[in-house]
Amino acid sequence: MKYSNIAFLSLGSNIGDRHHFMDQAIWEISTLPEVQILKQSERLETAPLENTNQPYFLNQILKVMVSSAFTLPCLLDSLQAIEDKLGRKRRSWKGPREIDIDILTYEAVVMKTDFLHLPHHSLYSRPFIKQLLTDMGEIGVYALFLELNHEKHYSAV
Repeated sequence: MKYSNIAFLSLGSNIGDRHHFMDQAIWEISTLPEVQILKQSERLETAPLENTNQPYFLNQILKVMVSSAFTLPCLLDSLQAIEDKLGRKRRSWKGPREIDIDILTYEAVVMKTDFLHLPHHSLYSRPFIKQLLTDMGEIGVYALFLELNHEKHYSAV
């Protein structure tokens, strides 16, 4: 299988045994034959941002390599299936969750559909994302999308 696409995934949990949910999510991701985990950030406890009346989150970022034959919708479906398998219940917007797995970036893809936005909005709206990418030595991905967003915004001027 040819692996050629780099993606960054964000994991978060703020219900129950957060470390267990994170460990299980990482294990499930590692069992996907189309995905190889290349690097993991440390885990960081963070306060909820949008819906603040809930427990603190445990967050982590994974750098993964994805098979060139594995489409973005397939990756998204697989990650959502892992969330479901681990018991995630979608209770309310930005509410508490057992596990949350977001695709932050996928190569240099910029897209916005009903189901997927790349880069994920949290890349810039959640300060811990930048911190974890920096700690991983992967801040370049943040800068790349900042530059792409700047070019997109100002190219029409």
